[in-house]
Amino acid sequence: MPTELESIIGYCFENAAILKEALTHKSFAGEHRAIAHNERLEFLGDSILGAIVADYIYCQCPHSEEGVLSKIKSNLVSRHNLYLWAKELDLGRFLRLGHGELSTGGRQRDSILSNAMEAVIGAVYLDGGYEAARQVVLPWVKTQALTQDSGDYKSMLQEYVQKRSRSVPSYEIVQTVGPEHDKIFTVEVTVDGKCYGVGKGKSKKLAEQDAAHSAIQHFKK
Repeated sequence: MPTELESIIGYCFENAAILKEALTHKSFAGEHRAIAHNERLEFLGDSILGAIVADYIYCQCPHSEEGVLSKIKSNLVSRHNLYLWAKELDLGRFLRLGHGELSTGGRQRDSILSNAMEAVIGAVYLDGGYEAARQVVLPWVKTQALTQDSGDYKSMLQEYVQKRSRSVPSYEIVQTVGPEHDKIFTVEVTVDGKCYGVGKGKSKKLAEQDAAHSAIQHFKK
């Protein structure tokens, strides 16, 4: 019988130990001797994911030049996109984390989730080969827009503002709600003291990106 996570990703492991390693954060390994953590699998998964995505967009965008393909690929495999994918899978629920990470909301932390997503892909590749990894990755890739927009709205906003003035956007946390392990941050972005956007997120970084996106929409009106 496949585990719950195996059912979610659509792949059943021959070697369950590989999946366990992919779900083990270094903080957990640090508290338990002789236990491998997922950083090596993360390294492998990053390359496998990149190859699968490159092959897919090469076929889907037959008239795009190399530079355009590179930007589309970078967008698809960005840390933010991997974090969102991991959230869709509820991957944080299956991670093995040390007590420190657990007490500070590690199951929702974007860096931990995006890295674990790559580790899981690496584990599928090791256990079942390239085609098995491809079958896990492709359903997700096919739901993504093939766009050059990096989603780095903070950089886009700063570039927009600096073209028109000497000011730079300023970000401020205006509200934090929820328990320690599941906080929601609300951030305002201002230019020359005037608020142009408000954003929310599970981390300060995500809330700032959301606020910057809101500000960009304001300036486009």
